[in-house]
Amino acid sequence: MQASGPVRALPGRGEAAELSAARLETMASTPAAEQSTENLMPVLSPEGFGLLSSLAPEAAATDRAALELNLSLRKTGHDPEVVTAVVHQARLRALAKTKLGPFAEHMILTRAGLEQATRMNVAALHARRYVEAGFTRVADLGCGLGSDAMAMASLELDVTAVELDETTAAAATMNLMPWPNARVVNADAEGFDVSGFDAVWLDPARRTTTTSGTSRIFDPEAFSPPLSFVEALADAGKPVGVKLGPGIPHESVPADCEAQWVSVGGAVTEATLWFGSLRRNGVRRAALVVGGHGAAELTSETDAAEAARARGTRPTGDVEGYLYEPDGAVIRAGLVEQVVDAVGGHLLDPHIAYFCAPEAVETPFARAYRVLDVKPYNVKALRAWVKAAGIGVLDIKKRGLDVTPEELRRVLLAGAGKKAKKKATLVLTRIGDSRYAIEVEPV
Repeated sequence: MQASGPVRALPGRGEAAELSAARLETMASTPAAEQSTENLMPVLSPEGFGLLSSLAPEAAATDRAALELNLSLRKTGHDPEVVTAVVHQARLRALAKTKLGPFAEHMILTRAGLEQATRMNVAALHARRYVEAGFTRVADLGCGLGSDAMAMASLELDVTAVELDETTAAAATMNLMPWPNARVVNADAEGFDVSGFDAVWLDPARRTTTTSGTSRIFDPEAFSPPLSFVEALADAGKPVGVKLGPGIPHESVPADCEAQWVSVGGAVTEATLWFGSLRRNGVRRAALVVGGHGAAELTSETDAAEAARARGTRPTGDVEGYLYEPDGAVIRAGLVEQVVDAVGGHLLDPHIAYFCAPEAVETPFARAYRVLDVKPYNVKALRAWVKAAGIGVLDIKKRGLDVTPEELRRVLLAGAGKKAKKKATLVLTRIGDSRYAIEVEPV
């Protein structure tokens, strides 16, 4: 993505650093429960920001490198508090590269914010939907570190990013400095007036932060803002997009929206709900798969309950030919049957996502494995098989069995000799009332 209009050079954001540092000084009067546990003031000080800007992008690429950098900077006489904060920031930038790409090298980050930040390639897809809908002014409520607002501003949308947390708002202010068509407001998303905006984007906080780390929140009404607030905006006629965790149950998805599950590189990252004119005609559920092939999508005009009823009437078959493991977004969206039909396959069990087909058919929506053998699931027999076959590396996948793959792998490999080098893959699954271990090899 390219920034639109004149762009200020990122290393020269001293004015923004001073502004953000001044904002952070007000945290002393903010209740502790409302504050982020990370302190950016040392980073945004003249010494800290200058020191951070002088570091090479790979300076803290590993934990060991970060430790050595910390010791080195202290030896040169820098303030220990500043050094600790700067090295922590450099380490977060290194970790953020997989999500934020080259943008990470110039962003101000927090650990909690990075955990929830939208990947830049996905943020670009969010932004494009607003552009294609013909909108120009968007309110980003609960902007976090600002990755979605950055993507929108890059596509020439006028963005107002709203963030309640003082520390996170300061980071977002820095991150959005290159775009004159973006601004940050430190305010409560639920009390912000959106009447002057064409549409709204929300990424509610779905984690709680304490001194011991962060933990996920699963109840949509415990999000900040809650899902009911999103629905109220949509009911008032405002086009809304909201990013939620991919584990949201189908029964919690409102009936008047499009639900799109997204996976990147095989990992399901989010479920996005689109309301009003941001929703596509004829689309109730969708699975967007982003990978080396680009982006591919499956859609359906029916809801999940209807799909589940249809699944119960589909014929099932034996394990044969090639076994397919659907992408997680496809499974979450309840669109496995579409992929089954596309490859000419059949389900093994109406309640299990694995399916088989006589031929290997390339598809971005599932990974194929050649079936080598089908065995009853029996730990003692499997351990004997591992030893006899000389298996030293074992990949275990499972669905429908109460098994922990890591623990089972240790048990099965315990009897393997030190010279065992062969690699194998087992797929553990339930078919009806029986449990099976299917030996496969990736196509």
